[in-house]
Amino acid sequence: MEGRYWLWLGARLLVAVVIVGWAGSYLIPGGSGEKEFQRALDAIRTVRSVRIATVADPTNTQHSDISWDLVCAQDAYRYKWHMVETNPKGPAQLDMEEVHVGSTEYDRQNEGAWQPHQFAAGVRSAQSICGRLGDGTESNMFPPFDTMIKRGILQKGDKKTVNGVRCREWLVTMKGGYSGLEHDTICLGLDDHLPYEMTVDYMHSRTVYSDYNSPFQLELPGPALQPASSTN
Repeated sequence: MEGRYWLWLGARLLVAVVIVGWAGSYLIPGGSGEKEFQRALDAIRTVRSVRIATVADPTNTQHSDISWDLVCAQDAYRYKWHMVETNPKGPAQLDMEEVHVGSTEYDRQNEGAWQPHQFAAGVRSAQSICGRLGDGTESNMFPPFDTMIKRGILQKGDKKTVNGVRCREWLVTMKGGYSGLEHDTICLGLDDHLPYEMTVDYMHSRTVYSDYNSPFQLELPGPALQPASSTN
């Protein structure tokens, strides 16, 4: 009986060690979650074109559809935002579309024309966004992996398919959201480690990433296609 007791005790200790090791790998910074998010940061450095689409319902009365299309080779990106607000006084709607080419922002007017605005070099430009991606610096277009590594509890989730790409979900818990404790999920590609889906609980939002480094071109506003000397 004494020998069986020690075998039982040894088995319990072995199981405890395995559980602690699993928790250390998947639930706290410094485990495999941190390593996988670092791989994602490195993978984003290679992104030169991408399409991003977000659907968000931050309140019971507001719904937004947002999209980004970035093409570094054109030094251009397109940003669109459609928002509907419902309230007792009646619904309100906002539609915004911008195309940034170099240091010029083109805003689509209600009648369909494009209104250009000049900015200082590097401000709000595709070149600055592409530069930050190449440097591994956080941008508003992608999940804040560096912040999540430093402040988040990362938990490994299940595999799934997003737009035909196999990825693994990671559950992220961080302080600092509007609700106090923020819960996000990020699905990282099994092969390329790039993000393909992200949800944010307090924003009730879902973002999908697609067409990484695909050879698509943005349709630029007519004024952006005219040589500077043609203004006469």
